Amino acid sequence: MAKGVVAIIGRPNVGKSTVFNRIAGERIAIVYDTPGVTRDRIYAQATWLTREFNIIDTGGIELEDRPFQEQIRAQAEIAIDEADVIVYIADGQAGVTDDDKFIVKLLRKTNKPVLLAVNKIDDTHLINNTYEFYSLGLGDPIPLSGVHGVGIGDLLDKIIENLPKEEKSEEDDTIRFSLIGRPNVGKSSLVNAILKQERVIVSNIEGTTRDAIDTPFVRNGRNYIAIDTAGLKKRGKIYESIDKYAALRALSAIDKSDVCLILIDAETGIQEQDKHVVGYAVDAGKAIVIVVNKWDTVTKTEKAMREYEDVVRNEFKFLDYAPIVFVSALKGQRIHTVLDAIDMAYDSYTKRISTSILNEVLLDAIMVNPPNSFNGGFFKVSYANQVSIKPPLFVMFVNNPKFLHFTYERFMENKLRQSFGFEGTPIKFKYKIKN
Repeated sequence: MAKGVVAIIGRPNVGKSTVFNRIAGERIAIVYDTPGVTRDRIYAQATWLTREFNIIDTGGIELEDRPFQEQIRAQAEIAIDEADVIVYIADGQAGVTDDDKFIVKLLRKTNKPVLLAVNKIDDTHLINNTYEFYSLGLGDPIPLSGVHGVGIGDLLDKIIENLPKEEKSEEDDTIRFSLIGRPNVGKSSLVNAILKQERVIVSNIEGTTRDAIDTPFVRNGRNYIAIDTAGLKKRGKIYESIDKYAALRALSAIDKSDVCLILIDAETGIQEQDKHVVGYAVDAGKAIVIVVNKWDTVTKTEKAMREYEDVVRNEFKFLDYAPIVFVSALKGQRIHTVLDAIDMAYDSYTKRISTSILNEVLLDAIMVNPPNSFNGGFFKVSYANQVSIKPPLFVMFVNNPKFLHFTYERFMENKLRQSFGFEGTPIKFKYKIKN
């Protein structure tokens, strides 16, 4: 199930970003926060009381410049569309304004839960300032001090209370994959090419994200769901806002996926935005397949594919485990290689290694190539076992994790990959001190 989405909106200068940063940086455990997609840091993934959710900072909304009212409405509507819970931040020292009334009027038209947080209540004598906000009709206002962190826990409790209930998904063998990448790399064309080739389509299921369709199909006796992330309808001229929420939609698709297909345009090559997109999937610990699309447009030489693969590997050094396939979605060329790579990545993503075989391989490798001294000691492993899949997670019982140099962890990872494959999936390690 995709994580819940929480949108923080409000007028400029109400301390909205301060509240966002307080939530994202101090009071909760951050899974990852992602700068660089646009000029602003706009969202983070976080947990509170064991519940994970995406949090968005939407930018200030105001009515002062009347010609921009259409854009203001558009931004508010985008937030409403994407969010499961909306947090409206008001300024407890400025009181209720006409802008507050206008924005809240828009929010009250939706069936989404709207929480009213009154910020800048930095001292107990300011509590009385919250009472006039009852006039907005959003229920009990939550007094906050974003600067001092007061009331943040109460707000988070209310957020969790209003998020959709988590559904316990039944374990099955269905392979869920999404296609992510910057605009115009051919995501929709590749989905269509896959579904055209694999004609046994079960049904269309409305996805948990808006305007998205998850399409199940069957291939060689295996069940798949292609997670399609449809684009937002453009409202007004809020192109920057559209881009922000399109990025959020990609996060939602990643949350739901086992395997992420990272699409690269063979014509234009790898761009900085591709690296941001890949970062989402890596941080989420998903299996990854790199798909170079529009391969029909590249001048072919005997070494063309190998040379292009070298370029991809050089740009994505941290993804040396991900298979690379070359396709033309438009012409339907080599589509089967994508599905074969998905199978391989998923099998690695769900692979389990028995404890006895794991320890035999790992301890033999350590014996042949023992670690050097680091931080005043020698790293020693007593034994290891795999504790989970999606992705494979290995717990190692050691003398002291501080003695482990990152290059030696890389050595152990490479040994496991050489012995057991794990192509297409990250593998993770945790270390516990053996008593």
